[in-house]
Amino acid sequence: MDENPAASDRRSHDAAYAAREVIELLEVLWERGRDAVSPAPVSASQLRVLYAVERVEGINLRTLGEILGAAPSSVSRLCDRLQALGFIDRIPSPSSGRELQLWLTDRGSSYLHDLRARREEALLAAIGLMPPEACAALTEGLTSFRAAVDAVSPTGHQVPRNGAARSA
Repeated sequence: MDENPAASDRRSHDAAYAAREVIELLEVLWERGRDAVSPAPVSASQLRVLYAVERVEGINLRTLGEILGAAPSSVSRLCDRLQALGFIDRIPSPSSGRELQLWLTDRGSSYLHDLRARREEALLAAIGLMPPEACAALTEGLTSFRAAVDAVSPTGHQVPRNGAARSA
């Protein structure tokens, strides 16, 4: 028996609304803990750069710009700030003297590790209050959502998974 398209559309809208609500809640949660985070908190755009550089070590500015959907000048300025913080290094490419590769420094890796640990701690506090069946449903739903995001990535590049590739 085929599903009613209107019911399916309504469920998709309900899920999108719930996801937006959770994203906004997470933004508040992350901001709340930001003051105690580290000596050098970064912007959301800078954080996206760090995730991408971590995921694709040695990435060049052009490819990073494609992943971020940003202009080369914007990407360069973001990288300038991250390099000034000591979070990334720019190294000339061995294959092209005109191209630079981006690498996460030990300080940048440490920052991401600490950030993830704080975020996971905050998430565990909330998820620990959920009934086991709700926790299992959340895990299943988020796993499916992640697969869908990977499938619709507009640039053809895999969306950074915030270190998931390293721990897998």
